[in-house]
Amino acid sequence: MIKIGLIGTGFIGNMHALVYESLKGKAEFEVTAVADDNPEKAQSVAEKFGATAYRTAAELIEQADVNTVDICLPTYLHKDVALHAMNKGYHVFIEKPVCLNDAEADELLAAQRRTNANVMVGHCIRFWPEYVELKKRIDDNRYGRIVSASFRRLSPKPRWGWQQWMDDPAKSGTASLDLHIHDVDFVRYILGEPDRVKSEAVYRNGSDSHIFSVHKYGDVVVSLEGGWDFPDPFPFEMGYRVRFERAVVDFNSNASPALVVYEDAGERIEIKLGEDRGVSGASGGNISSLGGYYNELLYFLECLNAGKPIGIATLEDGVKSVRLALREIEAAK
Repeated sequence: MIKIGLIGTGFIGNMHALVYESLKGKAEFEVTAVADDNPEKAQSVAEKFGATAYRTAAELIEQADVNTVDICLPTYLHKDVALHAMNKGYHVFIEKPVCLNDAEADELLAAQRRTNANVMVGHCIRFWPEYVELKKRIDDNRYGRIVSASFRRLSPKPRWGWQQWMDDPAKSGTASLDLHIHDVDFVRYILGEPDRVKSEAVYRNGSDSHIFSVHKYGDVVVSLEGGWDFPDPFPFEMGYRVRFERAVVDFNSNASPALVVYEDAGERIEIKLGEDRGVSGASGGNISSLGGYYNELLYFLECLNAGKPIGIATLEDGVKSVRLALREIEAAK
């Protein structure tokens, strides 16, 4: 039986708790422990599962009846907690970005090699329905090869973070690492490492709040835009436009229909995907659907229950995406 310790009950921790509630009866697992430095929040989430509440990650890892931990803490806390869990022999899920810099990345990879831990990183866009659909259309080559693409992710200022930790570049790595990395990772997923990277960033209050990058893959050009310095009424938006040899696939999270294919042959095709597991307003963040969070955690549990290594969004994937985002940040300076 997979016994999960959920560490952190902020925006993403609450999102994961909602997923685990939705997954009851659909995967073999229990949430047996919850940790947060706010005892009331930890207890409130723990009661949903009949779990035990702990004040710190260290207490949970040392004392709880768990064999798996789900780390939903601010980025600057990921490395130490993940190392502690791996050294205890636990399976580990770590939210993205997996870490802040190369030194932390090296420590995490070394610990995984030493402990043989099964580790997954929360790059949920790899599991988000509209991005899964795009990946299918790339893999089956129905429209030919990619000619060009653009990806974007725009958000109001993230004011929901614990003690406003995302405002501190030393804790979040800035918008370019925390937010924009979703698209950096997905482009890496579909196209691999770029031959060249060019970036420009907008700096406000001492750190980058908006980044524009261009990745070159041979003669394929991909633009990526990400930023979180928008007014509170500005609607969160994610999307892409991918030009294939014989079609354009266009996704805008705020449009209706959101996903449309425009074929060179003249057809306009609206793509309707499956069930939307809505949780509007439930987490206080900028996403109102369980979407990829549900799919990624289900995949994680299925791998663990089958005794299979993680194959999508591995620790190595997470590290490579951090390093590519850092490459962009450096190119923008």
